Amino acid sequence: MKLASSLLVLGAISFAAMSALADMGKDAAPLKAAAGSKAESHIAAGIEHYGKGHWDVAKKHFSEAEKADPQSAEAHYDLALALDKSGDHKSATEHFQRAAALGKDNSDIQQSEILKKHLKM
Repeated sequence: MKLASSLLVLGAISFAAMSALADMGKDAAPLKAAAGSKAESHIAAGIEHYGKGHWDVAKKHFSEAEKADPQSAEAHYDLALALDKSGDHKSATEHFQRAAALGKDNSDIQQSEILKKHLKM
């Protein structure tokens, strides 16, 4: 009886550990633009393509978003995500830095694991 209980407990612990590991591997999601931002339509289009794995198309839309509203932390963050997916880690880091500076009040940006990894935080 004790053996069966121990095996059941070990199984539950293993399942919980596997679930936690799966969550750690989730990709960061792009962020929507602040309401009224000039970048809003470009970010929306970029998010759509990002979700489909069209990194280069998403990157173009996020780049347009950043040009339309250079003060948009979300535009810089989303562009950094697409640059990272495209393998341009140096440029991604630059845009993550800008996103962190502009988005001091945005907890999604400040708590982003991918941003922290790029900025070595």
